[in-house]
Amino acid sequence: MTSATSTMTRRKVQVKFNFERYAYMFMRMSGLILLILAVGHMMIQHILNSSGNLTLIFVAEQWNSWGWKAYDIFLLIFAIPHGVNGLRNVLEDYIHNPRTIRIVNIVLAIFVVVTVIWAAVGIALFDPEAARQAAQNLPS
Repeated sequence: MTSATSTMTRRKVQVKFNFERYAYMFMRMSGLILLILAVGHMMIQHILNSSGNLTLIFVAEQWNSWGWKAYDIFLLIFAIPHGVNGLRNVLEDYIHNPRTIRIVNIVLAIFVVVTVIWAAVGIALFDPEAARQAAQNLPS
């Protein structure tokens, strides 16, 4: 007597690259990471510290540490692509021309890369001492 599994035909299926599948997975994973990072950011900035204390000097004190800079860079790295990917999904609901969708996707991808690099460099190169001096020179 043969088992049912030995008479089954089996074949390997080649799964092709599908951008939408990876974009979907990125939204889910980045959403989970953003939940942790954004809630942590809100807890630190608005609950553990008074929101009236959020000044340039406060930011300079935080960004004097590479830990805080890294935290904010990670928040940036996940938040901007997550938001732009959501925008891309909405635009694809309204744009039906494949060529236009491709152009929009390229423009959005360039925007994400440039914005993330620009902002990350800005955070990384932030000079806390210069910020403190600038804040002291501002009129009260």
